[in-house]
Amino acid sequence: MSVVAPAMPAGRGGTLFSFHLPVGRPVTHKIYRDAVRPSRLVLPRTTRGAADEEQPPNARRASVSARWHAEAKGNLRKDIAVITTDFAPGSPCMLDLGSPDVRAAAAFYGAVLGWDYEPMGDGEDMEGGMFRKDGKMVAGLGKLTEEGARPAWMIYYTVADADATTQAVERAGGTVRVAPMDLEQWGRMAQYSDPLGGQFAVWQPGESKGVDLVDQPGSLSWTELYTSDAAAAKEFYGGVLGWRFSDMEMPGGEGTYTLITPAGLPEERMHGGLMEVGKEDLALAGGRPYWHPVFNVTDCDAAVAEVTANGGSVQMGPVDAEGVGRMAVCLDPFDADFVVLTPAES
Repeated sequence: MSVVAPAMPAGRGGTLFSFHLPVGRPVTHKIYRDAVRPSRLVLPRTTRGAADEEQPPNARRASVSARWHAEAKGNLRKDIAVITTDFAPGSPCMLDLGSPDVRAAAAFYGAVLGWDYEPMGDGEDMEGGMFRKDGKMVAGLGKLTEEGARPAWMIYYTVADADATTQAVERAGGTVRVAPMDLEQWGRMAQYSDPLGGQFAVWQPGESKGVDLVDQPGSLSWTELYTSDAAAAKEFYGGVLGWRFSDMEMPGGEGTYTLITPAGLPEERMHGGLMEVGKEDLALAGGRPYWHPVFNVTDCDAAVAEVTANGGSVQMGPVDAEGVGRMAVCLDPFDADFVVLTPAES
């Protein structure tokens, strides 16, 4: 059973879809995975030259993720909590996909991630519903209806007060895309753009705190922002969500990767990262910053085979990153981006 709010803007680029919540209280449990510490694993890089100019923009963009996940690996330490379902303020708690074809998207992610889709209604004109893994809610799916909007994943972060967060967004130069609104007794949500155009959302929990499963196969394990101005992003998100940041220099002068930890929590609870990239690496979102999810999978190669067999594409990988695991950057059939990662053995 699900509770479904009216359609609302939610994906990067102005996607429009419904948000879906489970009935009842999510199970709270701690899950462990890799967290980042500085290291020096260097895999082959993509350099900007004549050969690079022959690559499509998305391939150049994918190399950015490859450089961190592959080169920066050894900075990873095993058995440290990252994303958990206690959903402390500032931590990711939900995610939703806006797609022009709900039925096709449901079939694709079912094949790739082993998700079961629970629609909110019957008939051919499915507007949305929720994804479950082994009976546990892991994500939402809704119809993309806004003209010109790109299919994309939207990540929601827990806040204590959505109205106060909205005021902080406005003070910091962000844009309110959807003003705070109640979804019955389940909680209160709002959606925003940061000053550079990166889109994100917040959730003030009521009876529902978020998804039921994280950091296990078929669920969210990391979040990542590509931005054109890392300093501006840190100032904005630090002020709005209270995040703490730690910078890690990548080998070979490839840039800086910034790790994100919720306010008041130790580094063991870092849940994502951000990285400054060139405009050409933001081509997927029309030059604007964007967030994307990283999903834990049991077998990266098998997941990639399902991506291509079901109409998606692979922008990078699979590639091994010592101490991190095996990962690939993928697009679904409608070009919504995501990463699949099989964590390294402890």
